[in-house]
Amino acid sequence: MPDQLRLIKKYPNRRLYDTRTSSYITLSDVKDLVLANDEFKVVDAKTGDDLTRGILLQIILEEEAGGAPMFTSDLLSHMIRFYGNAMQGMMGKYLENNIKAFTDMQLKLQDQARSIYGENSPISQDLWAQFLNFQGPAMQSMMGAYMEQSKKMLTQMQEQVESQTRNLFSGFQFPNYSQNPQETNHDVAVDPRKTSSNKK
Repeated sequence: MPDQLRLIKKYPNRRLYDTRTSSYITLSDVKDLVLANDEFKVVDAKTGDDLTRGILLQIILEEEAGGAPMFTSDLLSHMIRFYGNAMQGMMGKYLENNIKAFTDMQLKLQDQARSIYGENSPISQDLWAQFLNFQGPAMQSMMGAYMEQSKKMLTQMQEQVESQTRNLFSGFQFPNYSQNPQETNHDVAVDPRKTSSNKK
């Protein structure tokens, strides 16, 4: 395991033990590690199973319950619907890439502002506020275009699958099967005069 990766062990009593500092830490301390961009891994002290994702989800849950949630109920419902869906893997990667891209833009803009106006300049902070105000409509427009493109791709995929299915089954001969719907209906049609005579 790399030296820079911080190992945290989770014990059955739910306590977290930081092997680097040889001390017990809280979920809030783990959150501080995330904010400081420290690489770490949480494992079960008994089995060695990786519990990092579960701990991160706990932090998100606490943040969402703290009074200023980031995710709306509608967004969470949409995310739940993606589980088990063919789009699940792609959507997860899409969100991850966009968050990384947004973070890279944030760092670059902050670095440029600091190099021009200084570390704690009000102008630097104002530039970042303007950038955030611009990002709302821009992200909505980008997502709208993405969803429209996704719908078109899905329609094309469905048409392609239907076409392949028709071509596949056209090569098989099924009993009492006719490619002409009129011939099939004619073969199974019942003479109404015979039906009425049977009833008598």
